[in-house]
Amino acid sequence: MLTLDDFDFDLPAELIAQQPAAERSGSRLLRLLDTGISDHRFSELPALLTAGDLLVFNDTRVIRARMLGRKASGGRIEVLFERIVDARHAVALIRASKSPRPGSRILLEGAIPMLVGGRSGAQGEFFALELATDGDLWSLVERHGRLPLPPYITHAAAADEARYQTVFARSPGAVAAPTAGLHFDETLLQQLADHGVGSAWLTLHVGAGTFQPVRVRNLAEHRMHSERFDIPDATVESIARTRRGGGRVIAVGTTSLRALEASARDGELRAGAGETDLFITPGYEFRVVDRLLTNFHLPRSTLLMLVAAFAGHAPVRRAYEHAIRGRYRFFSYGDAMLLTRQ
Repeated sequence: MLTLDDFDFDLPAELIAQQPAAERSGSRLLRLLDTGISDHRFSELPALLTAGDLLVFNDTRVIRARMLGRKASGGRIEVLFERIVDARHAVALIRASKSPRPGSRILLEGAIPMLVGGRSGAQGEFFALELATDGDLWSLVERHGRLPLPPYITHAAAADEARYQTVFARSPGAVAAPTAGLHFDETLLQQLADHGVGSAWLTLHVGAGTFQPVRVRNLAEHRMHSERFDIPDATVESIARTRRGGGRVIAVGTTSLRALEASARDGELRAGAGETDLFITPGYEFRVVDRLLTNFHLPRSTLLMLVAAFAGHAPVRRAYEHAIRGRYRFFSYGDAMLLTRQ
């Protein structure tokens, strides 16, 4: 049985991409097949797909979910919204030298007073927050918040307002970008369409839990944070049509894959909104997705486990070793992989 240690690897710090490629589709692309590994540019993607294939994209948009503030005592805090529930309520991670007490108040960015409520999450890591003034929390967050770059990116977020969003982002609610989608620009999307590759859309709002490490060695004990998704009728119809025509369903990113597989857990893909805490590890039976486009993921992460479940633990380990030797760039702003389901 695989444990957390089986998903560890040594990554030279200089391979963690701190900036995106000069052009979105100018990144590298590693293709992993049963027959081996090959190296490409991401702009070559149309030639690696077949007319009749279908790409499924996540159109979520990253909100300005990071805020700095102070407790009533004056102590400094950092807040990362997990989700905005409605115009007055949210759930968030709070980083502070001492956690705020339920019933206390905090002031974010010198402008947004919030009342702290109870705690939730598998380990009580999230706080319920309620807006303690007039106004709409969505608009206040967009006005005063900061783009929540991943913790391994060391520069300030001001220069990333455009590049840390996909070109097709339109449904606000995520606190992290669906990074496989960052490689696509309008020119590449048109080239794919001209090649006969279809496109379909869904929404999965990536939550703050995506940054939380796995803390248990026995993977069966890990609990995923729940994330919201919505799959339109048109996407279900496009997938069915692709299947009838002999094409392959290609998830653009682990978020698209999780939404599709979560919706089809009873065997049939259904349209509609839902929540998923699906934790995919080796041995999982995939029902919808044939191929996966994804970036290179952190050691010991749930996303690396998902990729290993999809393409095989040993092949993925070999692919990562190849990528490190070949100086591929890793994580959110890094290069990509194209994987075929084992």
